[in-house]
Amino acid sequence: MSDLLKWSPFASRWTSPFNTVLRSPADLLDSMERMFQTPVSPAPIRVEEFVDGKTLVVRAEMPGVDPDKDVEVTMDDGFLRIRAERQEKEEHRDKGSYRSEFRYGSFSRNIPLPDGVKEEDIKASYTNGVLEVRATLPEQAQAAEPKKLPITRG
Repeated sequence: MSDLLKWSPFASRWTSPFNTVLRSPADLLDSMERMFQTPVSPAPIRVEEFVDGKTLVVRAEMPGVDPDKDVEVTMDDGFLRIRAERQEKEEHRDKGSYRSEFRYGSFSRNIPLPDGVKEEDIKASYTNGVLEVRATLPEQAQAAEPKKLPITRG
């Protein structure tokens, strides 16, 4: 017999962030963000951020959006701001039955940029549901090779 969970639209959707402690630190942070979110604020976008040579790369999963209509990437006050709206609707019609499913919502993320990043050095592309933003880093912002420091005994 399979394990089934009964879902109720009247049950509370809030779960304690402490239930996620055993899964991963990222799940805990995500749960904490959701706990303090206001109902009118957009949900956060999950991103992957890393430096590739002299370029800051930010990737955001955004399946089901039209990048021309639904996504906005801006640079403002030292932040890379990504906003998106999703509106998906599926309809299934069979003999005498009708079912529709929809997903919608606003999403946003503000990522601090190193000093000296210029707007004209930021490029964005969208492929297979992933938004990738690349920003050329200024010379002083590029990560230097880590230098091992001596440890003295006291």
